[in-house]
Amino acid sequence: MNIKTIKYSFLAILIVLISFSCVKNETKVQNLTPPEGMIWVPQKTFLQGAKEGDKYAMPREKPAHKVTVDGFFIDIAEVTNSQFKKFVEATNYLTVAERPIIWEEMKKQLPPGTPKPHDSILQPGSLIFNKNVKAIVGMENYYQWWTWKIGANWKQPQGPNSTIEGKDDFPVVHIAMQDALAYCKWANRRLPTEAEWESAALGSNTNTIFTWGNDTTLLDKNANTWQGTFPVKNESKDGFEYIAPVKSYPANSIGLYDMSGNVWEITSDYFNVNYYSELDISTPIINPKGAEKPYNPNNPYQVEYVMKGGSFLCNASYCASFRISAKMGVAEDSGSDHMGFRTVASVEMVNKK
Repeated sequence: MNIKTIKYSFLAILIVLISFSCVKNETKVQNLTPPEGMIWVPQKTFLQGAKEGDKYAMPREKPAHKVTVDGFFIDIAEVTNSQFKKFVEATNYLTVAERPIIWEEMKKQLPPGTPKPHDSILQPGSLIFNKNVKAIVGMENYYQWWTWKIGANWKQPQGPNSTIEGKDDFPVVHIAMQDALAYCKWANRRLPTEAEWESAALGSNTNTIFTWGNDTTLLDKNANTWQGTFPVKNESKDGFEYIAPVKSYPANSIGLYDMSGNVWEITSDYFNVNYYSELDISTPIINPKGAEKPYNPNNPYQVEYVMKGGSFLCNASYCASFRISAKMGVAEDSGSDHMGFRTVASVEMVNKK
């Protein structure tokens, strides 16, 4: 038997073993009750990354490549204020946005020589969208529509004197990576990989641009995004000017809500703009976990993670991130009023609990 024959025989055996493992996994699920608020995403092979005909696709979304992802459970909707409140009450957890800012730690993420701001500025808070913008100069300077708000956090999403009272079913926001991981540990969950997130967003599809298919004209019906001229005028054709309660829009083909728009959702993958271009895509990639290290030339001093799905601020002229393949990076200690998360669980995690 020559080397080539051995190679293909080995690959054939490997494929059979993977298939057998997947069948066993799916069989387990048939006798397992889904955790409350979660549904099962079956194992499948699909096209990850920019789809053909997607005029908004960015270089970091290319090239598209086949991946195979095992089945898993995922939250039907984004984690809500009510759910996060239960976690905080049970653990007395203090989110990153509520903690004192330590300059010695913060300056490690900034260019060398960055002067220390006045102590009056180095106060706990988070980023909020500036709703009072009336005009801007160019779309490159996003500081024009973002404001650092002292006192903004998950309980006070717009800063002091704001509240989440009466908003139990809104997605929790101002959540940093560390906060999401703490919640996951308490709830016996984990964050999805980018590949798992795309598998869930696709639903029963394997190669579509949006969670509902490829028809751009259905965006307003299916997702909470920005209509009009960003960031100065939102026409609210989709029914909401800013953030919306979860499940305000139709679910995708497998019953998941808000996989497009409303709030960004953080994943466990490092954000690396070169990751896809450096992959070997000659064969499907099995359960990819993302890049080995983060890389974003625009934020070289920060560790960033992939966030998916876009938010209520997404507009074709700004980020067009209501597409499944779209992604942006977020620093591990950063939160904002348009980023949240949802969790996943494997069969083993559910059985263990």
